[in-house]
Amino acid sequence: MFRLDRRVALVTGAGSGLGRVFARALATAGAKVICADRDAGSAQDTAKQITSTGGEALALAVDVAEESSVMAMMEEVSRRYGQLDVLVNNAGIATQPHRLHELPVADWDRLHSINTRGVFLCTRAALPLMLKRRKGSVVNIASIAGLGGVSPKTPAVSVNYSASKAAVIGLSRQAAVEYAADGIRFNVIAPGWHLGTQLGREALPPSEEALHAFMSALQAATPMGRTGDPEELAGLLLYLASDASSFVTGQVIAHDGGWTAW
Repeated sequence: MFRLDRRVALVTGAGSGLGRVFARALATAGAKVICADRDAGSAQDTAKQITSTGGEALALAVDVAEESSVMAMMEEVSRRYGQLDVLVNNAGIATQPHRLHELPVADWDRLHSINTRGVFLCTRAALPLMLKRRKGSVVNIASIAGLGGVSPKTPAVSVNYSASKAAVIGLSRQAAVEYAADGIRFNVIAPGWHLGTQLGREALPPSEEALHAFMSALQAATPMGRTGDPEELAGLLLYLASDASSFVTGQVIAHDGGWTAW
């Protein structure tokens, strides 16, 4: 039910963190995986991890914020495979947190160029391949920060990051409606705090005292009393990517230890 044999999957931001976890999980389920990342070496490392265990993977360098780079990537996918069945828009960044009135415009623009524009460009380029087969699954990675405000007691989120993830959710829901009749599904994973990721590490305060206070606040705000492990997201991704979720589209699933259940 969760198998992806004879299917082709593309993961952006596959060179590290959640992207690497997702790429390996898709390969384990039988998919041919394109590991896309702006860091070509990191993408290649992920692909090697997959091929060393008998999977099939291709590493491609891409800047998701640049249309020409995204189109070149998708042309290579089309040339090599002639199909794309699963797209995981995972690439994203965070900037140093600031209150809105202190947020540099450059930080807003840089973050949205990847977190929002990147999702749009990659999805736009992938859809013709999915439309050709009248089937596909797009899984967009957002955040619980896109579902509502985050308490100042956990000051690692800025309005630019929250806005970008809310935009990803809105794009996904509208696209789900537009392409449902074409057999293409759009769903969103909204992770909570998974500190094994690069984004999670960047959010951590620099001093040990501040880190202790930060972790205490996170645990207090999470009913399960802990942060998540990136590997715990693999099963949810496979569910949404595979036919196990064939009647599921336009949904946002929080993976947050109960954070949003308060």
